Amino acid sequence: MLFYHHPSSLEHDPRLLAPEHPDAPERIEAVQAAMAQAGWPGCTRRRAPEATEAELGLVHTPEHIAFIRDLCLKGGGQIDSDTFVSEPSYHAALHAVGGACAMTRALLAGEDGTGFCAVRPSGHHALADGAMGFCLFNNVALAAELAVRELGCKRVMIIDWDVHHGNGTADVFRRRGDVLFASIHQSGLFPGTGALSDAGAGDGLGYTINAPVPAGADGEVWLSLIEYVVVPVLLEYAPQLVLISAGFDAHAADPLGDCRLDEQSFAEMARHIRDGAREVGAPVGAVLEGGYDPPALARSVVATIRALGGEGEANSIAPDPLLTSRVSAHVGHYWTL
Repeated sequence: MLFYHHPSSLEHDPRLLAPEHPDAPERIEAVQAAMAQAGWPGCTRRRAPEATEAELGLVHTPEHIAFIRDLCLKGGGQIDSDTFVSEPSYHAALHAVGGACAMTRALLAGEDGTGFCAVRPSGHHALADGAMGFCLFNNVALAAELAVRELGCKRVMIIDWDVHHGNGTADVFRRRGDVLFASIHQSGLFPGTGALSDAGAGDGLGYTINAPVPAGADGEVWLSLIEYVVVPVLLEYAPQLVLISAGFDAHAADPLGDCRLDEQSFAEMARHIRDGAREVGAPVGAVLEGGYDPPALARSVVATIRALGGEGEANSIAPDPLLTSRVSAHVGHYWTL
C-alpha cells in the first residue's frame, strides 16, 4: 500500500475566515496519529509532490487555475458560501492533486497494487471551471484523466462513497465512456445532484451510476449497493484502474450527514471493491474526500487501508429488498445485473 501525504494539508485552514468551518486540519492530524498507532499497516509512505500546471490543465480551465492561484497569493478569501482559502491553500491544493497523480503513475507502473492519498483540500465537487463545496481542484478526476490521456488506460472506474454526490467528477466525465463514475450518496444533501435517473449523456450514457440513499441508511444498505450493483458493473466494465473517492462522512458520528455507517462498513465496502478489482487485474487507489468527525474519520481510514491491503474476507449480505432492486432496475438498462 502506497500512502501519500504532505505537511501542506495541515496549512489549508478555512477556519481563518469561517471559525466554525468543519474542514479543519485536525482531520489529517487524526488520520496520521491513528495510522502511526496502528503501525502504518502495510504502508510505504511517500510525500505527495506538487502538481504541475499541465496536470491541473488536464481537467481545469486556465481561468480557474489562475483564479485560485491569484486569490491565494493575495491572502485568500471566500469563493462561495462554504469554500474559503488562505495564502497556503493553493500550495496545499497542488500537493493534493500531485499526490493523486503520483499515486496513479505508481499504481499503473506496477509499484504496488493499492494506494491511499491522505491529503486535503478534497476535490470531488470541483468543476472544470469552478471551486465549490470545500473543493478547489478535482483530485480524483485529474488522476483519472491522467491515466487515460498519458498513461495508456482505456477504462477507468471511479467509485465515490462520500455522503455527498461528487457532482464535479460526474460533470467532467458525463459524456464519456472511458471513465465510469459510480456514486452512492445521501439523497437531498448538498449539492442536490445525483438523481437515480441521471445515467450520463451522449457517448457517456450508462457510464454514470447514481445510487442515492435516504437519510438514516445504514451500512447494510450501502454494502448491498456495492455488492449487487457497483461490483457487478466493475466486473463487466473491466477497468484498468479503480479509483475511490473515499469520503467518510456517511459515518454515524459525522456532523454533515445523516447515514449510519461505522468504520467496519467502510472496510467491508473496500473488501468488495478490492476483490472485484483483483478479478479484473486492476490496481485500486483511494483519494480522501469528506469526513468531519476526526476520530471517526481516523478509525475509518485505518480500517479501509487494512481492507484494501488484503486484511479480511468480503462477506456477502442479502440485497436490500427495496433500494437495491430499484437501483438495479435503472442500471440494468446498461449493465448485466
